[in-house]
Amino acid sequence: MKAEETNVKDAWVLEPDVFEDERGYFYEGFNAKKFKEATGFNFTVKQINQSRSSKGVLRGLHFQMGEKAQAKLVSCIEGEVLDVAVDLRKNSSTFGQYALVRLSAHNKRHFYIPKGMAHGFLVLTDYAKLMYQVDELYSKEHDAGIIFNDPDLNISWGVAEDKMILSEKDQNLPLLKDVKLDF
Repeated sequence: MKAEETNVKDAWVLEPDVFEDERGYFYEGFNAKKFKEATGFNFTVKQINQSRSSKGVLRGLHFQMGEKAQAKLVSCIEGEVLDVAVDLRKNSSTFGQYALVRLSAHNKRHFYIPKGMAHGFLVLTDYAKLMYQVDELYSKEHDAGIIFNDPDLNISWGVAEDKMILSEKDQNLPLLKDVKLDF
C-alpha cells in the first residue's frame, strides 16, 4: 500500500497493492496494521455506509460534532467522484483548507479523513457508489454541516452550480463562520 498525506494535515490518500490477472483482481480494502504503519493513526471501524448517487449529485459538506465526531475511510466502488475534506480543527495549521481527491472504481484509491473535518463529494459519472467506513456510530443529534459553496472555502468543484443536484438539507447548510465548532 502506498500512502500520501494531502495538503490538509492528517488527511491521506491510500493506494492499495492490486493483484490482477485474467480472472480479475484482488486487493486488501483495509488492513489496520498497514494503515497504522503508513499514517501513524489507529482506525477502528464501527460502521460501514454505502451510498449510490447519480451524475451531478453533491452530498455534503457533512460532519459530526463533539464526542460523536467520525474519522472516515472513503472508497468509490463504482463510477467516479470528486471527494473533498475540509479541515475544521481550530488549532490545526490547515484550518479552513480543503483537500480534493478523485476516487474511482478504476483507481481504487481510498481517502482517509480524520475527525474534525467536513466531508462531501460530487458524482462525475452517470452514477457512483461510495463505501465509507467510520470509527464512530452515526448520531442525528451530533450531525452538522457547512454549505458546499462557502466563499471563504472557495472549493473548486469543477462543475457549474446549476448542474449540481443537492438535497434541500444540503442547500440550506450554514457558512463555516456561522458554525460553532468544538474540535
